[in-house]
Amino acid sequence: MKGNMTDNSTKLSLMQAIMWDYNISPQDCLDVLEGKKERAGHYDQSSLFRKVLESYPWFTVMELVPISRIKALLTDSLIHQLRSELLVKRYEFIRARLSSHL
Repeated sequence: MKGNMTDNSTKLSLMQAIMWDYNISPQDCLDVLEGKKERAGHYDQSSLFRKVLESYPWFTVMELVPISRIKALLTDSLIHQLRSELLVKRYEFIRARLSSHL
């Protein structure tokens, strides 16, 4: 994966990998992350984005979710719901960098 050149089938595979235990369409998940739908199964935009942050490294997150959506979804509230202190600190740093440089 390079830049934002990830094709849709790769994105669908990444979503399928973290949604393996739910009967929720990977395309519906992408639509939620891109802001085209409100929900995919029981996930809303915030809870699905949190699942992505907890499942994948930052560079994969950037491949899955448009940067404009990351900036909108990466709120203080969401960051503090992350399951580990390491992730909280990482995404506090990333949020600060996104706010100041993009």
